Parts: sequence; C-alpha cells; structure tokens
Amino acid sequence: MSSAGACHPPFDETDHAAIAALRGLAIDAIEQANSGHPGLPLGAAPMAWTLWSRHLRVCPSDPGWPDRDRFVLSAGHGSMLLYGLLHLAGFPVSVEDLRRFRQWGAPTPGHPENFLTPGVEATTGPLGQGAGNSVGMAIAERALRDRFPEIVDHRTFALVSDGDLMEGVACEAASLAGQLGLGRLVWLYDANDVTLDGPASLTFDVEDVAARHEALGWHVQTVRDGDHDLEGLDRAITRATDDEERPSLIVVKTTIGFGAPTKAGTAAAHGAPLGTEEAAATKRALGLDPEARFQAPQSVRDRCRDRAREGEAARDRWRGALAELRRRSPERASEFERRLAGELPEDWDADLRTFPPETFLATRSASGQILNQLAGRIPELIGGDADLSCSTKTALVGEASQSARHPGGRNIHFGVREHAMAAAANGIAYHDGFRAFTATFFCFADYMRPSVRLAALTGLPVVCVWTHDSVNVGEDGPTHQPVEHLASLRAMPNLHVVRPADPNETVEAWRHAIERTSGPTALVLTRQKLPIVAAPEQAAGLHRGGYVLRGGGSKPDVVIIATGSEVALAVGAAERLAAEGTSVRVVSLPCWELFAEQRADYRRETLPPGIPRVAVEAGASFGWERYVGDGPIVGVDRFGASAPGPEVARRLGLTVSAVIAAARTALARPRRM
Repeated sequence: MSSAGACHPPFDETDHAAIAALRGLAIDAIEQANSGHPGLPLGAAPMAWTLWSRHLRVCPSDPGWPDRDRFVLSAGHGSMLLYGLLHLAGFPVSVEDLRRFRQWGAPTPGHPENFLTPGVEATTGPLGQGAGNSVGMAIAERALRDRFPEIVDHRTFALVSDGDLMEGVACEAASLAGQLGLGRLVWLYDANDVTLDGPASLTFDVEDVAARHEALGWHVQTVRDGDHDLEGLDRAITRATDDEERPSLIVVKTTIGFGAPTKAGTAAAHGAPLGTEEAAATKRALGLDPEARFQAPQSVRDRCRDRAREGEAARDRWRGALAELRRRSPERASEFERRLAGELPEDWDADLRTFPPETFLATRSASGQILNQLAGRIPELIGGDADLSCSTKTALVGEASQSARHPGGRNIHFGVREHAMAAAANGIAYHDGFRAFTATFFCFADYMRPSVRLAALTGLPVVCVWTHDSVNVGEDGPTHQPVEHLASLRAMPNLHVVRPADPNETVEAWRHAIERTSGPTALVLTRQKLPIVAAPEQAAGLHRGGYVLRGGGSKPDVVIIATGSEVALAVGAAERLAAEGTSVRVVSLPCWELFAEQRADYRRETLPPGIPRVAVEAGASFGWERYVGDGPIVGVDRFGASAPGPEVARRLGLTVSAVIAAARTALARPRRM
C-alpha cells in the first residue's frame, strides 16, 4: 500500500503552474484578510506540492479514511499553504472559504484546527507542537500496524520551520523518535534562515541542525535549492520513505517570501501581508495575473482530480482488505472497527476492584492497580511516563516496551521529556485507534501545559496521571511540592481536574477518565497513604463532581468542602465537632468542572445556600471563593519546605485542628440567607 520507492514522471509545466497557484492563493487570502503569514507559503510551496502530488496518500472525498497518510503543518502560521493544498486537492475547502481566511466562523482560521477543517490532522501554531504530534502519530501507526498489518500501512509527514526546531519540545520529540526508531516519520524542514525578528543568524546559525538530528539517530538529507529543484525534492522524499529503520529529516533550503521583489528573504515577508503593491509585483514575478484572484489553471485542477482518484482507488483497495479481514478474522476486524470508532469493549469496567474500609493506600498506588486492570480489558490503552513509572505506578505489567523490536509495545518510555510526552500523546489521540495516558509528578505538569492546553482546545481524550500532588511530598522540598497547580489548571477550559479523596474515588476517577471522549482528564494523586473515606457506592458521586460524603442533616450548621487527601481532615473535624453538638456536612468535591455541569438544584442540594462553608485543600486558596464566598479557606498560599511530609503539613496548617478552627470561625459569622 505504501508509496515508498514509487517511480514518478518528470515534472512539467502543470507542476510549476500548481506551485504558482498555491502561492497566488496564499497572497490573495492574506491580502483580503489584511492578516497572515505569506513568507512560508511562498517559500515552501515547491516542497509541499512535491509531497502532496507524488507521495502523500490521501482521499479528499473521504478525509477520515483510516489508512491515509498524515500530514502535519507544524509551522501552523503558514496555514494558507495548507488551505491552498486542501482546496486544490479536492477537500471540502472552497474558494469562498479561502476568501474568508481568518474570519469569524470560517473553516480557514489563522492557524489550522483539526476539529474545524477537513483534512487538517492536528491543531498547530504553538511552534514545535506539531512536530511532537507527528511523533505520536508515528508511534500509533506502528503499534496499530503491528496488530493489524493487513489494513494499516501509512506514513506520517510534517513540515517544520526554523522556529519549530528552536523549540525544546521539537528537540525532545526528535530525540524520542530517534530512540524509538520511527522509520515511517518524515520531517520536511523549511530552512529559510529567517524568523519573525530578523535573520536566523540572530539566534540560530551556530547550531548544525542536520548534525544534531544525525546524532539523534535520524536519516538526514539536504536539498540546497528548495526553490527550484523539484527533482531533488522528489528524490529526497523517496529516499526518506525507503528508510524504514530511522526517522528522516529533509533540510530544504528555501527563500522566505519567494518572488516578493523587496521582501523575499527578509523578516518583512514573515508575519504580515505583503501590501497591495508588493503583492501585485510578486504575482507578476511568479507569472500570475495581478488582477486575477483566487484562481488556479484548469490543468492544475485536472491534475489534482487525477491525484484524488488515485487516493480513492487506494481507499477502495483498503476497503477490500478490510472486507477480507472481516471474512478471515472477524474478531480482529471487529476490534479494529471498534477502536477506530472510539468505542470501548463490552463490560470494560465490570467488577473493577474496590477497596475495603481498612485499606490505607496512596491514591497513586490505587491508580496503578486500576490502570493495570483496565489495560487487561482495553487493548488500545497505551502510554507511559517521564522516567517515573516506579513512582507514578503507571507501568503496564506484563506488556512490552514500545520500540522497533516491539512495535506493539504498550509501555512508552518517554524519558525525562515531559514536553514531548504530552505532545506525542496528543498525536496518538489525533491518530485514532488508541487511548493515550501520560504520567509525571504534578509539579512537572508545567512542562506539559502547552500540550494539555491544545488537548483541551481540540477535545483530545488524553489522560494525565499527575502524582505527588501536594506539600505532603515532604523531603524533596518546595521544588517538588505543587502549590498553585490546581488553581492554574482549573482555569483551563475543557480540562477535567480530578483529585480523588481515597482509593475508591480513584477507581471512579479512572472510570470517568476512560469514559470521557471530549477532552483531557487529569488524575491528581497522592504520594502518601490515605484512609478510606468513601464506600464504593458513595465514591460513585465523583461522576457528579461533588457529593455529600457526610450528611449533617438537611440543614447542617456548617459545610466543610474538601478535595483529595484533605477530605480525611474534613471528616476528622466533622466527627469532633459532632461530638460537641455541631451538625457538619462534609462535601467531597473531586472535580470542579463536573460539579459545574450538574443541574442547579443538585448543586443547591449539595451546598445549601445560607449555610456557613469552609474549604480545605492542600494548595493555593485562589478560586475557592466561588464556593465559600468570604468563608474561611484552609489552604497553602506559600511554597512548601523540605521536611517529612506530616511535619510540612502540620506546620502549614493542614490539620484537623485547623479545620475545626476554620469551622468555628465560619459559625461565628452572621449567617447570610
């Protein structure tokens, strides 16, 4: 099925007309929007056309065909190059869509968004992220091909820029790809030696990018005249696809803003429209009519139509292979189709283990047990950690480690590469066929944040396991003790931050994370052991975000709201206050986002208006005002300290006595009805 080693006819006038048309479409759309980045589309059009017209196997009439090649424009600021390609190739991107480039509601936003535009494989723009995504896609392709070799046979290509390769996430991703030997991954590097602020010599001319990638285990080639040498580009891509032992980097020397009389080769072509006069002069230099807008020759459209038919034929052959697999191995075919549809196996969560009252266990350890139970039932569950599985408890026991020798391995050793881990996990999710999880210490969530944000924006169901969740980490000290992380991550739309109170809530947290398909879920887990505070039937309340753990009657005197390990403190305080005759309701609130989604009457029943409230959480108090108003908050509004965990917690006021004092303060204030 692969196009590797294919023989291609010589380039002709239609190819050159297509490249000119791509450049013209980009100029027209950016000038009409009076916004955009013309430099990359003008400079990279030859390599993009060579790839799309001769190597990339897609089916425009069926954009989601599972065995299509993936193309990621990591340099997402050059989005008009991609939209022009999609338009000419026959994807549902119309001339009107191009005219509405960067306008409200158009499927042609300033940076590509995969959920908005058919044919866009990844939401890119933050530099380096698409490169990391492509590594995850290549991991997913290889692992899926190992399981279903009859019907999985495609490649992953990415177009990366100087800016992409400056970003640390791309370097981490390249290191990971070389380590894993991802031989079906090809990066085309638009080496135009210009960035937004000026020539790359300001920041990026000492480093030898080719030598760096060779040292990382990549197959590296250079095309020195990427503006004109189409044959050289074609040969380089063919050689790259022929090498299935190593990922490939093709360094393509180009001229940013090619054809612009005064701006070509300068930063002026990078991030702003050319301007009316320069745009007209550029089109004349390219052999285009300055007065004609949003046009492409019929010969180019005919060539693209022929190429689309080739894609349809490949898709149809794949359908035949799938039909044959259904005949020969119906169970495997059914599994493949289920996985691609994003459906879970039957009874995947039946009889998940629960924890008896006498259990005393860290939620990270409970999570590891549940994760392994789920992995035995959900074959598409795949992931790993940042060299911390012994601490995060996220190793899949009995499963192989992902590598060229074990392409189907479900344990991915990301190494100390949190940036790449998160970006690659997004790529696995973009690819389909897998559910990806990642793991590291909670304080290192900051390294993952850009990718987590894109997962939330794009709706990718990645699971982030973040352990060592508070100052209770202890001796490792404030560098490893997260304080502000809960508050900052709760500010991110569409990220579910779940901090279970005990092992039984941890079971339900995993159940929620696996069921959720509309965005990422973070499981924030303890290092220290915790008592059981919720019976299994109570812990099911986690799916509503918050629930009454201890009633205190229909009209309690005070409500104590807590998450995670502090729920046990709230229960302890409630018991002592009850002995004094105070009626206390304890509410476990493991996921604010889920609680906010509940009906207003449920939220009022759980947190009755007019009753004094106290919040307890081992993190910054910021944000808790929404639940307690001006009521007391027992939190940690400073960095931690190096000492045994219990001592750090005690000195920072995370004690039952402190919660009792806060409750008494709340009770002493005038009630507001």
